[in-house]
Amino acid sequence: MAKKHIFITGISGFIGFHLAKALQKTGHLVIGCDNFQAYYDPKLKLARSHLLKESGIPVIEKDICDTEGLKKLLQDYEITHLVHLAAQAGVRYSLIDPKSYLHSNLEGFISVMEACRSRPEMAFIYASSSSVYGLNEKIPFSEKDQTDLPTSLYGATKKSNELIAHAYHHLFGIRMTGLRFFTVYGPWGRPDMAYYSFTKAILENQPIQVFDNGGGKRDFTYIDDIVGGIIASIDLQSSYEVFNLGNHSPQTTLELISCIEKHTGKTAIKELVSKQPGDVTVTFADIKKSQKKLGFTPKTSLDEGIRNFVHWYMDYRLSQ
Repeated sequence: MAKKHIFITGISGFIGFHLAKALQKTGHLVIGCDNFQAYYDPKLKLARSHLLKESGIPVIEKDICDTEGLKKLLQDYEITHLVHLAAQAGVRYSLIDPKSYLHSNLEGFISVMEACRSRPEMAFIYASSSSVYGLNEKIPFSEKDQTDLPTSLYGATKKSNELIAHAYHHLFGIRMTGLRFFTVYGPWGRPDMAYYSFTKAILENQPIQVFDNGGGKRDFTYIDDIVGGIIASIDLQSSYEVFNLGNHSPQTTLELISCIEKHTGKTAIKELVSKQPGDVTVTFADIKKSQKKLGFTPKTSLDEGIRNFVHWYMDYRLSQ
């Protein structure tokens, strides 16, 4: 098997960090960039970056909007596969700072596309999101379903990424694979995610706000399962595809909290509140296509995944 040269944008982010470590174990050259944006505490990104560098993975500080800089990196390292994970994340934050989504998720995506044009032989794999399904009421969500009714600016930018990717594939023949992630969680995760903030609050005896009165369901997908799906999409060498990567087993917020209570040994102080603007009631991935073409089979239950996260979080908290 020929050695791949894989470049990851957002390499110090949650998914990028785990993907880089997993790819390195396969013997491929792995390199990436990150702009260390302060959407959440930069100490977490810096800690991930430090571990990557310690293992011999180069982490370059660069904004994806620097098109010429990206082109040079792709050329210098003879990159064969670009995995684009850098983005402004979060549904609710898009109500607070919409311009940050335009900069990272639209301007940044176009910049990466233009960099891809400089290496048309290179494969491009990018992160989309379950948020593209928006107001779609049919479940589970299939890649064939409509994605024209987003409920948030974040979801709209991810839908835009898919449209832009298709245009560049059509115009320039760039190999494209879009991955719609469903509520990814696990050790080294993002502090703005519910499972992380709930764990922190429960351990500190602080109340937690439970939106939609705890009835909302999410297709919680463990990070190791997601990484396996990304690596399979790199190996697939498709011309143009879009895949769901989800656990195919949605669970309620109250079930999530119950798992956290179990593994922290503490009881949550819950404040039940109504659904937030931009949120959807349920996310549920139809993964038949991913199973068939990627061999994607999620193996980690929510209970096991939350146990792993809580153990990591308690160790990480003690190290700070």
